[in-house]
Order: sequence, then C-alpha cells, then structure tokens
Amino acid sequence: MQKTEIDSFDRSILDHLAIDGRMSVTELSKKIGLSKTPCQARIKRLEANGFITGYRAIIDPIKLGLDHVAFVEVKLHDTRDKALAAFNASVLNIKEIEQCHMIAGSFDYLLKVRTQDINDYRRIMGEKISTLPHVSVTSTFVAMQAVKEGG
Repeated sequence: MQKTEIDSFDRSILDHLAIDGRMSVTELSKKIGLSKTPCQARIKRLEANGFITGYRAIIDPIKLGLDHVAFVEVKLHDTRDKALAAFNASVLNIKEIEQCHMIAGSFDYLLKVRTQDINDYRRIMGEKISTLPHVSVTSTFVAMQAVKEGG
C-alpha cells in the first residue's frame, strides 16, 4: 500500500478541521492562506484519500449523566484469528464500550467503558462484558478524573 503524501497546507487543513469540522471553506481558506477553490479541492482530495473519514457532533457524555469511566483489561482464553474476530464483532454491539484496543502485552484488550455510575458499570460488566466470547479474565481500573480526552 502506497503512502499518500501531504504537504503543510494539507496538514493545516486537517489541524483546523479536527478542531472545528463545521468551519466554512471560506473561513478555512483564510486561516491557511489559500483561496477558496484550491482549499475546497484539497478537502475533497483528503476525504477521497481517507485522511478525513467523516464529520460528527461531539457530545458531552457528562451532560448526559455518563460520568463514570472505567478501563478494563481483558484477557482471552483463545487468541486465534476466529476467536479474535468473534470478540471484536461482539464488542461493537455494546454501546457502553466507548473504545476497544487490542494490546501487545500481558493482556489482550483494553476497553474504555462509560456508564452512569458504579452500579450501572457492575451490571454492564456482569451482563455484557464478562459474557463476551472467549473472555477469561478481566481487571477494572476506575478513572477518577479525565485530564485530557479527544485530541
């Protein structure tokens, strides 16, 4: 797979859109020092080449009452491709799992789980996470404060 080259204008476009994806092309073109048409063409190329994968609203989960965050180490009893695929597919169906990363280390996956409170977390752990395919052992770490999230 060939790596696509991007220049300083492309990087600047990506940096600005990462902060404000709703920024108009006119405003963006002024900030990066290009006219509107080449700026718009660059955005389309960055989208087509997969650098920009979409636009979305960023919702404050705390305003929705979801201020309990736990990180869960998951160790599987089977790590062959079929078992990993089954685990990966099942994780996608649990809305409380905000992030899931396969890890190279003493455990197999790290999950970021967001719930209303510890009781809600306990229920999600018992009813959903511990029943995921091939789960052998889990270990939970409760976050006390988010120092940096996002980008």
